[in-house]
Amino acid sequence: MDFTLVEEEQMLADVVGRFVEKEYDFEARRRLAATPQGWSDAHWSTLAEMGVLALNIPSEHGGLGAGPVETMLVAEAFGRGLVLEPFLSSAVIGAKLIGRAGHEARKAQMLEGLADGSLKTALATLEPGARFDLWSVATTAEPTSGGFILTGRKGVVLHGDSADILLVSARTSGEQTDKHGITLFAVDARAPGVSVKGFPALDGQRVAEVVFDGVRVDAQAVIGAVDEGYPLLEWIVDQGIFALCAEAVGAMSRLTDLTFDYLRTRKQFGSPIGKFQALQHRAADMLSAVEQAKSIVYFAAAKLGDDDEQAAHRAVTAAKALIGKSARYVAQQAVQLHGGMGMTDELAIGWYVKRLTCIDMTWGNTEHHVELYGAFL
Repeated sequence: MDFTLVEEEQMLADVVGRFVEKEYDFEARRRLAATPQGWSDAHWSTLAEMGVLALNIPSEHGGLGAGPVETMLVAEAFGRGLVLEPFLSSAVIGAKLIGRAGHEARKAQMLEGLADGSLKTALATLEPGARFDLWSVATTAEPTSGGFILTGRKGVVLHGDSADILLVSARTSGEQTDKHGITLFAVDARAPGVSVKGFPALDGQRVAEVVFDGVRVDAQAVIGAVDEGYPLLEWIVDQGIFALCAEAVGAMSRLTDLTFDYLRTRKQFGSPIGKFQALQHRAADMLSAVEQAKSIVYFAAAKLGDDDEQAAHRAVTAAKALIGKSARYVAQQAVQLHGGMGMTDELAIGWYVKRLTCIDMTWGNTEHHVELYGAFL
């Protein structure tokens, strides 16, 4: 398997890398995370001008029609800088889901808005008490004249308070834990009956609690087919998990670089502590964990590029399980090698650890995905 980037892919990686290096030094990121919105409109406009937001928009709708490798490169660069903008929610999940199954009457307009950054989406699927089970859906969508009425609650919606459109899973038939009977909807976040309460998560990213109280949507709000939304939901969450795994690789790589720099400069007994053999062994193990994580993300990218969706699902599940394990190890070692200051908010190390922790808990932690992969076997 050849992991060498072609010229266009390398150019994309270089351009996004320069953006992150210029705009996301640690202090600038801390100030941005403390603002009410939690991210920058100026950065968002720059990403749109760079074409990053149009990567996953189908070419027939004016986008770049890129594949998983391009998403991986952008997400990895964003992980190195702990980028706060809602790239995952809008430019990956929103673009791919609407592009694949959005209602034809609205698809073109929505994709155009996603590409130029004027429209932002958020995936509202997890519910209180459901843990990581995507099929556990208590939110209901009752058929009515010309559409549906949505009632329910969604939790920890990534960038939910910035979204113009909420991509919602709701039950149109069956019991709460049935996989059949789930339907996906594109819901206006400002529609009557929609309540969105945003707040910062542990890592500084914005999340929201969303309540639907008798929200009326028309039939064109349906994404895909009525009652047949679960396979589509599983597929789009896999796309999101893959991007998160790539972001984690970027964060681990940067965390390793920062730790190695510290080992080279921090002195004890008149010598850099990086000369101590025991610490060199730890550093080598950190580097091995990062390379192993990078390899499985590349493997998942290759599988997502094929037509075998079941194989792609297995690859993403394996990647999420391994990424969580590797990230935990790298984070723990980075903190230990920095001493007590490794967990302070004044040092970048602690924020990378927090971000990796949140990535592990998003759409299923390591243990959850190990169980899922065991079921495949």
